[in-house]
Amino acid sequence: MSMTPSNDGFLLLDAELNLVGSNAHALQILCFPSEASRMKQPTVFIADRVRSALLDRAPLGGTAFVKEFKSGKRHYICKVAQLDCGRNDSVRPAFAVLLERDAASALSVTEISARFGLTRREGETVELLLQGLTSKEIGTRMQISPNTVKAFIRLVMVKMKVSTRSGIAGKFAGSWAGGSPLIVEPSQSQASPTLRGLIGSAA
Repeated sequence: MSMTPSNDGFLLLDAELNLVGSNAHALQILCFPSEASRMKQPTVFIADRVRSALLDRAPLGGTAFVKEFKSGKRHYICKVAQLDCGRNDSVRPAFAVLLERDAASALSVTEISARFGLTRREGETVELLLQGLTSKEIGTRMQISPNTVKAFIRLVMVKMKVSTRSGIAGKFAGSWAGGSPLIVEPSQSQASPTLRGLIGSAA
């Protein structure tokens, strides 16, 4: 769907939390660090991941979803809306789930890059490094050689005054904080403007 931001994942689930539909990025987020293209049964995989990673086992009534989800080093805000499409189809979507990239985590990369005088390409290298990618994988994403990636990382370490890759990650420690689960009660969920647009497109 064109209305879904490229960094966000969107899922439609039925009342049993089985997958009704999704965009491609949702699979990439949920299967990381594996390659989405290698998934032989993506529908089954996503259904399993929803139950194991997105569903909160809170001892309260209603269906509970986690508020935040971590994919590699990226943090996503999990926004959920309960749907009532008013159809008689045998399979109807019951939940719309938006995995929205946490703007605070992206902002922290920009802020720290500015603080240490990193170039745009060095900042991009750091962001991919924080996602847990190897030099080869970063090179593929940035369309440069692994040796060039290593050169960027060495420059970043000099500017940040650290001696290891984990030292770079340490500069970002504390930038992200966990959150409490979001409980979705019947007839009480409120969709964000982004979710309302997506739901309108799917209904």
